[in-house]
Amino acid sequence: MAQLQTFFPERLTMMSDNFGLKKFSFFEKVGARSSSLHGNGYIVRNPCQRSIFENQVIRSALVGENAKVSASVNEVVLTNDDVATHGKRGKLNRVVLAYSGGLDTSVIVPWLRENYGCDVVCFTADVGQGVMEMDGLERKAKASGASQLVIKDLKEEFVRDYIYPCLQAGAVYERKYLLGTSMARPVIAKAMVDVAKEVGADAVSHGCTGKGNDQVRFELAFFALNPELQVVAPWREWEIQGREDAIEYAKKHDIPIPVSKKSIYSRDRNLWHLSHEGDILEDPANEPKKEMYMLTVDPEDAPNQPEYVEIGVVSGLPLSVNGKEMSPASLLAELNEIGGRHGIGRMDMVENRLVGMKSRGVYETPGGTILSTAVRELESLTLDRESMQTKDILALKYADLVYAGRWFDPLRVSMDAFMEKITETTTGAVTLKLYKGSVTVASRRSPNSLYREDISSFETGQIYNQADAAGFIRLYGLPTRVRAMLEKRHLRCSPLFTDILFVIIYLHHSL
Repeated sequence: MAQLQTFFPERLTMMSDNFGLKKFSFFEKVGARSSSLHGNGYIVRNPCQRSIFENQVIRSALVGENAKVSASVNEVVLTNDDVATHGKRGKLNRVVLAYSGGLDTSVIVPWLRENYGCDVVCFTADVGQGVMEMDGLERKAKASGASQLVIKDLKEEFVRDYIYPCLQAGAVYERKYLLGTSMARPVIAKAMVDVAKEVGADAVSHGCTGKGNDQVRFELAFFALNPELQVVAPWREWEIQGREDAIEYAKKHDIPIPVSKKSIYSRDRNLWHLSHEGDILEDPANEPKKEMYMLTVDPEDAPNQPEYVEIGVVSGLPLSVNGKEMSPASLLAELNEIGGRHGIGRMDMVENRLVGMKSRGVYETPGGTILSTAVRELESLTLDRESMQTKDILALKYADLVYAGRWFDPLRVSMDAFMEKITETTTGAVTLKLYKGSVTVASRRSPNSLYREDISSFETGQIYNQADAAGFIRLYGLPTRVRAMLEKRHLRCSPLFTDILFVIIYLHHSL
């Protein structure tokens, strides 16, 4: 009977059949169905009291596991004006909401029920945001009116299937940004689509604002993975304008809201990074405050002695730290701790958002900075010039696609095949020196190294004859010489050149 805790007009036959009510019709639709989101009238034959429909959202069609159906029923005609059936904006059966437990998503739960007359299933993805953000989520979700909370541990999948491909590609957005938030959104969206299928939802929802990139990233992923799912974005629909409006809405609807000190910064945290936006950071002229940082110590306060860390890499992907093989998520977590205590991975940038505006953000990416440096340094041994240049050009496009939320585009997927092929010889080990916020390479080695000491040495060798360079330079510089000769000939033949020469001769004889 738990399936009947929400009013589902689209599943009436299934509900009656499942509970042995084959000869009893709970509902009879009145009129033609105009849209899945806009209301029609229903005749409701329900053994429960009419008072159950007087709430703003139907909480239960049959209450409890022991609810029974009798032959004597009451008939109630619900129209489009009755929000208890359809909600103020239309009708959805069940919505999966990306849920964090904060003020916004706590308010979105009742708002969805009120406006779409739907059951709300909250979904939380564990991508390494920390245990504090996961504490008490189920209690909060149900207190807000959700029927259930689904939590999935996506840390290994996040690192293995999303972070590592970007790392292998060398994807960096606008020279600095290592794509921490951008990589996390598609793995969360994919899990939401999976949960929607599991619980029979016909829609998904998120709490992204209409000004940011995340709304695009989530919704493009939804479109790619299940275009039939409807998407509800409350920030683009509701009248709530800010925190105070959200608090007032929660109080009005008796929804308990998180009681905690409001952070002055907007933050996003996962296993790859921690981002900071808002408050004084909105003015690019302001230096970030020391107390803002959470993952990394101030480089000035970092240990006075450097620490060396060795990263083992196989085919462009990290495999070990200091000789110890680890799973992707465990390896990254280990490097976050090592890098954090040395102040590694702080980055301040003004970036171009996908929606057109510029924004300023400060990022902490300790483990990611170490890994990206290690892979890049190893590639200096294993890639020839043309391969490296081509890879770098494609890496820019790869980063743009990920930043723009086009993770599931065929182009990005196809580029993975190139990146895997071009880095298949990028195997070896890199030792990095960590010291007061800086990462410098101390050692590189690879069995596939293209570096040859006997060739590169300034000493005369048998493989490379320095005298050969003269012919190479003459051939390589031939276009330059031809152009210079052409310009010189034009100069000699020009009337201006003749006039200048005549004046020089005349002045010479006059003197």
